[in-house]
Amino acid sequence: MFVTAASLQIPVMTVVLRKGYGLGAMGMTAGSFHAPMFNISWPTGEFGGMGLEGFVRLGFRNEIAGAGDEAAQQAMYEKLVAAQYEKGKALSMAVSLEIDGVIDPAETRSWIVRGLKSVKKPGPAGRRRPMIDTW
Repeated sequence: MFVTAASLQIPVMTVVLRKGYGLGAMGMTAGSFHAPMFNISWPTGEFGGMGLEGFVRLGFRNEIAGAGDEAAQQAMYEKLVAAQYEKGKALSMAVSLEIDGVIDPAETRSWIVRGLKSVKKPGPAGRRRPMIDTW
C-alpha cells in the first residue's frame, strides 16, 4: 500500500473525521501527512503513532510499574493517557504543522471542491506538467 501510494500520479486530499493512528493513517495519506495536497481534520480528529492507551501501556510501562501500589499505577496511567489525548487532538496537530488545519465539518465540501479545481489538466501525451496550481 505504501509503495503504491508513493507512486501515485493523482492528487491526494485527506480529511480526517475521527482517528488517524499509525501506519494505517500513513497509508491512507499517500505515505505521509505531508504528501497530500492538503491534510485537514474535523475537530473530532485524533492522531497518534498507535492507539493512545496501548502507547501509554507500552511506552511508559516502567514508569507506571514504579509508581507504587495498584491505585497509584492506575492514576498514573490515566494521567498519561489524558496527556496523550491532549497531544493527539486535531488542533494540537495543526498547531505543530502536522496537518494543514482543523475545519468546521460544514466546510468539507468547499475544501474538496477547491482542491479539485486547483488540479491542472493533463498536458499533451508524453509531457509532464505540475500536478497542482497554487491556491
